[in-house]
Amino acid sequence: MNRAFKFRIYPNSEQEIFFAKTFGCTRFVYNKMLGEKIEYYKETNKMLKNTPAQYKEEFEWLKEVDSLALANAQLHLETAYKNFFRDPKIGFPKFKSKKSNQFSYTTNNQNGTIYIKENYIKLPKLKTLVKTKQHREIPEDAIIKSATISKTATGKYYISILVEIEEEKTERKVDVNKAIGIDFSMKELIVTSMGTKPDYPRYYRQAQDKLSKEQRKLSLCEKGSNNRNKQRQKVARLHEKVKNQRQDFLHKLSRQITNECDIVCIEDLNMKAMSQCLNFGKSVADNSYGKFVEYLTYKLDEEGKKLIKIDKWFPSSKTCSNCGRIKEELLLSERIYSCGCGYIEDRDINAAINIRNEGLRIMLA
Repeated sequence: MNRAFKFRIYPNSEQEIFFAKTFGCTRFVYNKMLGEKIEYYKETNKMLKNTPAQYKEEFEWLKEVDSLALANAQLHLETAYKNFFRDPKIGFPKFKSKKSNQFSYTTNNQNGTIYIKENYIKLPKLKTLVKTKQHREIPEDAIIKSATISKTATGKYYISILVEIEEEKTERKVDVNKAIGIDFSMKELIVTSMGTKPDYPRYYRQAQDKLSKEQRKLSLCEKGSNNRNKQRQKVARLHEKVKNQRQDFLHKLSRQITNECDIVCIEDLNMKAMSQCLNFGKSVADNSYGKFVEYLTYKLDEEGKKLIKIDKWFPSSKTCSNCGRIKEELLLSERIYSCGCGYIEDRDINAAINIRNEGLRIMLA
């Protein structure tokens, strides 16, 4: 089993220079290889198989950085090509911009070139250890496979360590009495079949006025000036705070549900399509329901519990959870579900109950 551990790192000035060189070299190699592939295909209608090694003689400064980082840039480009030919909707590989404020590179562990020692980490091509804030322990029997070093728009450095762990997948008998249905809600994020609503705080909406003010200031700054760079970092810090608040909320909510339930039933929704209709784009992005499902999925999987996705066309909102009758028409403005059988319930809670029942039917079929 592969697992990733992400830590904050605090490089000194010499290490920051090395990271900056590596970020630049991996970007240069990626763009150079992509450009030559495109030109070669135009001339011959064939794919060019080029490698980073062939550029080191012409560009000697490529030898100053980790060769494995350049090799991984090649792998990333090849993956981008494969993804495009597998599904053209993903889009053709794009050139990496030098003006981007997000930087990263990946290196591999070969013969112990990456290891952790008392809140410090050793990386290939670096003579000194990099200070690390190791807020949780990595299992002693874990084998380090690779490490990805990244720099955020606010100037913070992080390292994501991929390790291989000899761990058997948890097998457990799930209790159908601990099943729950979850319905997506634009206002509360989710509504459960138990009637609970976490009341998502909408962090981006809260910060929107302050963000608008700081972004207006940024637009007035002269390009290339120190004041513009300072203001850019100020805006980036606001965005980073919103992101961290959102992730913290989603992690805690998904952990709470995982601890309380054995079976979780949800709808298989297309959030991208939903964000493109009815002016819901900003609300859907702020809710980050897709990220919540991602967190919930891996947490349940680690515990040996089940996540069941039902078809997105299942009429969970129109169906009466008491008698099973389906309403032909149900307006979005109708927030209380009322059925001819006398059943009256909150629309979202009724939908969540139907999702749970359908999920259990699928599992027990």
